[in-house]
Amino acid sequence: MTRPVAGTSQVRGGRRSGHRDGAGAHGPRRHDREILALALPAFGALVAEPLFVMADSAMVGHLGTPQLAGLGVAAALLTAGVNIFVFLAYATTATVARRVGAGDLPAAIRQGLDGIWLALLIGLAVGAALIPAAPALVEAFGASPTAAPHGVTYLRISALGIPPMLIVLAATGVLRGLQNTRVTLYVSIGGFTANAALNALLIHVLGWGIAGSAWGTVAAQTGMAAVYLLLVVRGARRHRTSLRPDPAGIRDCARAGVPLLVRTLSLRAVLLLATAVAARLGDTAMAAHQVTLTVWMLLVFALDALAIAGQAVIGRHLGAGDAEGARAACRRMVRWGAVSGLVLGALLALTSPFVPLLFTDDPQVREQLLPVLLIVAVTQPVSGVVFVLDGVLMGAGDGPYLARAMLPTLAVFAPAALLVPELGGGLAALWWVFAGLMMSVRWLTLWLRARGGRWIVTGAVRA
Repeated sequence: MTRPVAGTSQVRGGRRSGHRDGAGAHGPRRHDREILALALPAFGALVAEPLFVMADSAMVGHLGTPQLAGLGVAAALLTAGVNIFVFLAYATTATVARRVGAGDLPAAIRQGLDGIWLALLIGLAVGAALIPAAPALVEAFGASPTAAPHGVTYLRISALGIPPMLIVLAATGVLRGLQNTRVTLYVSIGGFTANAALNALLIHVLGWGIAGSAWGTVAAQTGMAAVYLLLVVRGARRHRTSLRPDPAGIRDCARAGVPLLVRTLSLRAVLLLATAVAARLGDTAMAAHQVTLTVWMLLVFALDALAIAGQAVIGRHLGAGDAEGARAACRRMVRWGAVSGLVLGALLALTSPFVPLLFTDDPQVREQLLPVLLIVAVTQPVSGVVFVLDGVLMGAGDGPYLARAMLPTLAVFAPAALLVPELGGGLAALWWVFAGLMMSVRWLTLWLRARGGRWIVTGAVRA
């Protein structure tokens, strides 16, 4: 695992490469190259999980409507259960990057191993709880009597894959912290390819039905986890780092992840509330909302790739004691976020008359979609800055502030969203509240923090 750290703060020409980033003519270009080198592969890796779900849906859909409906409920539960623990990737990225910046590779790998052990423990606990709870959860989500058995089957089998799924999250954070997102891209491509091939074999050739889809996904996720573990173990042996679990280190990882868990749960609450309000507006509005949310999430993946680059770059600068380099990188990434949001927004605005044709034949749904998609397009520059600043503060280990900052966001969004149907507003009004008001509040809270200097804490470990 020596290659991932090739871009870290090593001694070059008698000085650390991290110093004077952003100073002189070549500073911004150096930042641009570094950001793109991390962000582009990260984007490819980010879309892997949606591709898993799409592959499952495409193949299960040919089995019948009850099977597809059962998959929809089970996949939603499974995705929510795994994504809650995305802090395993985010917190690990920041802590490993700091160690890399400080030039302590053995400690960086040790930090990553602690995160992986924590992922395994959480995964075993969640999987063990999910298997017996599967029937009740599927029923609670309103699955029909014909769809429920298929949902329970898929969820119970997929629960066996939760430990490797969470290991993949943590190990991805290790590689990102080591400034290497290319390996995560390669592993994601391999995992998606294996998943599609296994599903085709198990579902259609061997006739296992929806159970074959679940087993194929479990096998693919387990294979991805095995590849990551092999890479981490090789690095640990090279740097003579113990593979045994360190209770103190695991506890530290858990403590660092709690604020990010709170932040993630708050964001999930916002999304659930927006969907609940859309459902109150009627079936047509709910259908248009679901399409818009799908488009929104695709844009999120593109912008989140910049946030991942921010986590890795900022953590490394601060670990190297380079506060000015961290500030310069933050300024450059904010520009990237704004420009990327502007470009994505322009593309969406230009294609908005055609996007509804891809998702629905209902003219009423199409009619509601067009203005809402334009709202999403107009607000993308703000979203781009929000995602980048989120990544910057995560890279700085400023998780407690990110958790606290969600309180005013929820306090503003919740009543405004609930008032939309009460005041006779429609889906467009709801999305102005969501993409406009909510994201603007997030922008304000994150900008105020980044503008100050309290997030800048240098050293291998954030005090």
